[in-house]
Amino acid sequence: MRQWQVWAGAVLVMGLSGCESVQRMAQNIPGAEHIPGLSSEGPVEATVPRQVPFPVETYAALSKTGTATIKGRLAYQLTSGQTVYGNREKVSIAPATEYSAEAADKALAGQRVEPADPRAQAYTHMTTTDANGYFTATGIPAGTFYVAGTVALPNGQGRSPFILKQVRVKEGGSVNVTLSR
Repeated sequence: MRQWQVWAGAVLVMGLSGCESVQRMAQNIPGAEHIPGLSSEGPVEATVPRQVPFPVETYAALSKTGTATIKGRLAYQLTSGQTVYGNREKVSIAPATEYSAEAADKALAGQRVEPADPRAQAYTHMTTTDANGYFTATGIPAGTFYVAGTVALPNGQGRSPFILKQVRVKEGGSVNVTLSR
């Protein structure tokens, strides 16, 4: 079975849910392409254009850095009931905007949306988990973010489905997210 088939599915907390391939979600959420295993492997599919153009003003109004912290633990529960924790895995933290929400909605509906505008990358924060799946990202501005990652499965069985949660953090605040599925 190809790795991309194993990755079917995504969870979006706060109102969005459904299934979709990791590659589709990686193309839609800024910063997710930096998560290991989220390459463009697999069949080439037609992309649909974004209906929401890159909102220059929206992103210009966002801060790139701040004093907030987002921390948590990345984990995936196998069908056997065993929990596998992200061991040195990348976690992407991207601002939730109308631009990224449209992409998430379309991807969850089974459509492959054209890649995210490169300007969105300047607002995306990356961190890495420790050997037990814990991560901490500092210097985050206040706002609402999509926090995303995948976990390497045991015995070289590929990667977990894409795990995505939405969180809100205040300036100077800290939020703890259980990034699990």
